[in-house]
Amino acid sequence: MGLTRMFGTEKKQAETFPFQLSDAEWRERLTPEQYRILRGHGTERAGSCALNYEKRAGTFSCAGCDQKLFKSGKKFESGTGWPSVDQPLEGAVGTSEDFSFGMHRVEVHCANCGGHLGHVFPDGPPPTGLRYCINGEAMNFEPDAG
Repeated sequence: MGLTRMFGTEKKQAETFPFQLSDAEWRERLTPEQYRILRGHGTERAGSCALNYEKRAGTFSCAGCDQKLFKSGKKFESGTGWPSVDQPLEGAVGTSEDFSFGMHRVEVHCANCGGHLGHVFPDGPPPTGLRYCINGEAMNFEPDAG
């Protein structure tokens, strides 16, 4: 089964998200790089974000709206240069088809604000077999209280 059928992807442009801001408010809230990625569907340079190397127990959240996205225990080293996890928290992300750059991919976005997070691929580890390849600049990390 392809990712499109597996996720029931739809065009994100038609969706309305619970957390919304004006373009000016997004630009004020985010760094220029976060804005380029989350609102402009950009991609950071591979290996450029410290969250790719984060090993502590904790939770990754959306840098745009603070929605909790992934538990660090689901993160694995994919060798791609971007943080990779095999599953999001339930209801935390949505997907849509992405036909940019002459490819067909499945984009991952925050279910709360619609911010672009990255893409999901069917080459991850068991048990899901999925690799959520996420821009580190699109997320914040909160370590578990110790």
